[in-house]
Amino acid sequence: MEARRRLALLSSHLRPTADSSASPILSFNCSSSFDSEKGNQESDCVFCRIIRGESPALKLYEDDVCLCILDTNPVSHGHSLIMPKSHFPCLQETPPTVIGAMCSKVPFIGNAVVKATSCDSYNLLVNNGAAAGQVIFHTHLHIIPRKAQDCLWDSESLPRRPLKLDHETSQLADRIRKELLFFNCSKDNEGQGSTLLTN
Repeated sequence: MEARRRLALLSSHLRPTADSSASPILSFNCSSSFDSEKGNQESDCVFCRIIRGESPALKLYEDDVCLCILDTNPVSHGHSLIMPKSHFPCLQETPPTVIGAMCSKVPFIGNAVVKATSCDSYNLLVNNGAAAGQVIFHTHLHIIPRKAQDCLWDSESLPRRPLKLDHETSQLADRIRKELLFFNCSKDNEGQGSTLLTN
């Protein structure tokens, strides 16, 4: 059943038409000069097929690094996706410069979507990994336009509890800082170093 759900969700991002010349759906090509260091475009990836112009989509924005399209299975009117033009299956495998390029477009594209849809605001969403609901394993950001009291989610805020400042929480913070330090040391050689907090 899980495989069927995933296939249905993957397929929902494409809606090919018989006569593309009579349709507002556009096909577009990615750059012909592909940089293998930035990632490999995969033949079975829905987004890579869209980027290469092999599958149709409604393109909203495109530059050398990223592409924005309308989601063909939107949760709200104007639901858009920003994706890198190179294939990276998840955020942790996407270079910081690519994530930065994608995120730098969010205010620009988000504001345009909000105005065009007469919405009040938008949610910015990333499903990173299967357990988080990622279905298409090509890094992408969702811009989901919202109106006041649109009841889009079952609950507008997740139940929250105050953080307990106990030994267990302190150990968790130490483990996270240790992981950050390990990652930071490995990135120092690449010029990606930063300052981390320690106790």
